Amino acid sequence: MSFYVTTAIPYVNAAPHLGHALELVQADVLARHRRQRGQRVRFLTGTDDNALKNVSAARAAGVDTATFVAANAARFAALREPLALSFDDFIATSTDPRHAAGVRRLWHRSAEAGDFYRHSYTGLYCTGCEQFYTPAELPGGLCPEHGQEPDTVRESNWFFRLSRYQQRVLEVLESGQVRIAPAARRNEVLAFVRAGLADISVSRPAARAGGWGIEVPGDPDQVVYVWWDALANYVTALGYGTGDPAYEKWWPGAAERVHVIGKGIVRFHAVHWLALLLSAGQPLPTTIFVHDYLTAEGVKLSKSLGNTVDPTALVERHGPDALRWWLLREVPPVGDTDFTVERLVHCANRDLAHALGNLVHRTLALVHKRSAGQVAAPPSDEPAGDLPARIDRALGDFDFRAATGAIIDVVDRANRYVEAEQPWRLTRDSGLDEVLATLVHTCGVLADELEPFIPSGARRLREQLGGGPTGPVFPRWD
Repeated sequence: MSFYVTTAIPYVNAAPHLGHALELVQADVLARHRRQRGQRVRFLTGTDDNALKNVSAARAAGVDTATFVAANAARFAALREPLALSFDDFIATSTDPRHAAGVRRLWHRSAEAGDFYRHSYTGLYCTGCEQFYTPAELPGGLCPEHGQEPDTVRESNWFFRLSRYQQRVLEVLESGQVRIAPAARRNEVLAFVRAGLADISVSRPAARAGGWGIEVPGDPDQVVYVWWDALANYVTALGYGTGDPAYEKWWPGAAERVHVIGKGIVRFHAVHWLALLLSAGQPLPTTIFVHDYLTAEGVKLSKSLGNTVDPTALVERHGPDALRWWLLREVPPVGDTDFTVERLVHCANRDLAHALGNLVHRTLALVHKRSAGQVAAPPSDEPAGDLPARIDRALGDFDFRAATGAIIDVVDRANRYVEAEQPWRLTRDSGLDEVLATLVHTCGVLADELEPFIPSGARRLREQLGGGPTGPVFPRWD
């Protein structure tokens, strides 16, 4: 079995924020969990460099676009260490030679299918979304994502015959050939497709972009629309367009091809991307998992809105365990989640420092005091027996809250077991060895199953169980 998982690639018009960390950590858990279960995994992330909003941000900063984009792309790549990420590949779409070659190949394939035509167009364009909107999609005349009035844009661009693929997209979604999770997002996409698909603009005048972007093959006055460009990264990073065998191995050849994305870009992934691949005659993703937003005081975290939270600063203050754990334990599958530092600290203390930390401390203290550091083989029936299967089911449903909840349920069961058995009162003749073996084995299973969620904390726990340095595995946060 092989598993290919990707995040969306964010614009680099500003520094990364906590919303990006949520998606990266979710994808990282999926990748680590599948590796742990013995599957071959490839985990891709990167940056969307070729957007008009990146050009605008560079101009506002008084910096050359290439320099500005490269600097911010590096900030996203640098999240690897503080967030303890395990991605196998990182693609920056403006500089990676694999990308432009793959975009051109996809363009040629769609052109050969007769799916492009030139068209003059007047529309309402939100630069923040890099998207045209109809008046009906703009409550109060404002972009629903950014709360700003879109610009009226008049252009002559290349259009893609999206309408041609309405029935085929509907069929793959209704049949489950492409799964959208959670179900509420699937229903939204189905309703959108059933209402009818209109053709879309897939290029922009090179003059408006300041020459930034990938030139449309055969038309140097146009650059490829950033969303056509960006979506292609999932296959260009595998060498589609360069002849790299990784493409055959990880796109047609992978058992699962999973995109992890935010709810604001579902239409691009679940409609436009599928139609693009159908046009080019390429396999489709198997699953599109959609997460909701993180908010601050009820407002979506956004670079454009300026209410971002710096994940690197949070890690510097509280460490990766606390941040990763909050993102996975407190964010539900459906519904936005409001972030505060107080909630992060409370969650880490409640689950890690107190519940799990207390279990580990009591277990190791008892083993060293009552059994000279040695324990017998564990019994067949112990608190963690069903934990791996519960985590498999939860992550199969992309329910990180349920998966971490299963871990804490085992911790709570083990702590109740300690209180019920009172091993400090037992002797070897009255069951001490069995109780200690049960506790040590439970802690070992917890260390293994925690690894995808909080890899550094899981490593410290394994080290202590193996006789490594003593001290609290999870010191109290403040």
